[in-house]
Amino acid sequence: MNPTYLMPAAPTGPTAVRTGPPTGTGPATVRTGPVPVPVPAAVRFRAACPDCRGRFELAAGALRLAIGATSRTTFYTFTCPECAAPVRKPAGERIIELLTGGGVRTLRLHATP
Repeated sequence: MNPTYLMPAAPTGPTAVRTGPPTGTGPATVRTGPVPVPVPAAVRFRAACPDCRGRFELAAGALRLAIGATSRTTFYTFTCPECAAPVRKPAGERIIELLTGGGVRTLRLHATP
């Protein structure tokens, strides 16, 4: 199975990573941007459905995270595997950290002028 790479949701600034031979031994490549972090394929998240009250575990691929400008526009979504209801729940800072760290796809919502 191919590894999944997670990019930080909110990079604090550009980073430079030197790749290639050690300094002074030949040409090297400098890459800027976030450094990929491998995420285990077996990450699971516990969730519950407010409609059917079902409790279950979901893989990162079953969840989506939307990060907006306010707490009202920052949430995660999934489809209940028991009743097929779409579920939307608010995501605070800790939830955002856990979901992005677990490889959940993230969408940044931008306000239009």
